[in-house]
Amino acid sequence: MRFYRAVILAALTVVLTATPCELLAKKKQVKWAEKQLEYCNRQIERTFETLPNDSVLPRSIDIDKCSWHTTNAFDWTSGFWPGILWYNYENTGKLTDKLQALAYTERQRPLVAKKHQPDHDIGFQLICSFGHAYANTGRAEYRDIMLEGAAKLAKLYNPKVGTILSWPHAVSDNGWPHNTIMDNMMNLQLLFFASKNGGSEKYREMAVSHARRTMKNQFRDDYTSYHVALYDSISGDFIRGCTNQGLNDNSFWSRGQAWGIYGFTTVYRETGDKTFLRFAEKITEAYLSRLPDDYVPYWDFDDPAIPNAERDASAAAIVASALLELAQLEDKPEMAKKYIKASEKMLHSLSSPDYQSRKQNSAFLLHSTGNLPAGYEVDASINYADYYYIEALTRYRDYFSKIDRL
Repeated sequence: MRFYRAVILAALTVVLTATPCELLAKKKQVKWAEKQLEYCNRQIERTFETLPNDSVLPRSIDIDKCSWHTTNAFDWTSGFWPGILWYNYENTGKLTDKLQALAYTERQRPLVAKKHQPDHDIGFQLICSFGHAYANTGRAEYRDIMLEGAAKLAKLYNPKVGTILSWPHAVSDNGWPHNTIMDNMMNLQLLFFASKNGGSEKYREMAVSHARRTMKNQFRDDYTSYHVALYDSISGDFIRGCTNQGLNDNSFWSRGQAWGIYGFTTVYRETGDKTFLRFAEKITEAYLSRLPDDYVPYWDFDDPAIPNAERDASAAAIVASALLELAQLEDKPEMAKKYIKASEKMLHSLSSPDYQSRKQNSAFLLHSTGNLPAGYEVDASINYADYYYIEALTRYRDYFSKIDRL
């Protein structure tokens, strides 16, 4: 998406200097990606046919069902459906697709109302909707909504801790004084955007501080991540790492690591600080080293039920997309090539009959794991898996299209 395309074209020459035979192969890869994007378009059309009305947002489909569980703008996943529609419009160029994306984006406006008290997910909710809308239309009102959202997110920042409070409700519900979850790395994009588009420079400082504190405290010595970091809200001291969605406090939850890989790639893109690039490499290696042969992770790499444990297609889609960007930011050609190949393996597996929904339902993908400990969205089709899948396919197509033109 145009909102994310801050990748320097010169980096492509570092990744690959193509021979004529290689260029022919790249054209085949572009065609393959376009075929998968056409599949996504057909599934979107099927979803519109199955939604009960145009006031709801599709969230997930149980493995034994064919209809969507739906939600509203205040759900943390609400931005992903508008984002999917924006990617679809960017890939088709059709006015009707643009109008659909605009219509569902408009449903997100209540999120910036003064009475709404958000958590960190306002980043997901607005970046994927109004972020795309602003990138595709240039309308100042959409930029201003992003700025309003960033102001709300910034209010959750604790300067003593140096991170954003992720879940205000968990302070009382879980007894977690200041909690920062790995997913929050994804929402720093909202602060970076705001700091470059009329917002306070302090937003950028908050985002960088959050990333540095997360890098220091939320990863183990082997570069695997804790889902949640707990801090003393008064002294700012780190208390401990724990989990909410992983197997246990010390296990390696795959989607948490995926959020980290994507998030630190974004922070490097926005800052140019090689510390973040080197760290992104290390946490990526920790993830890649534990993958099964098809490159789609188990929901938690430490589940004793492996190889019969649940998979998480959403984690694979997130990492596939992140690696396509990380490769183009890399200063080491061998690492860039490794990341492109790994992303390609992920996308080919996700696009196979084993993982595409096809006729089973109108989502793009099967076999994602939302929250296994809580017992919901297990082995399901989930909207954020679809969002990062269509993003990854778009990035893959664009990457190889650019190489064709070098």
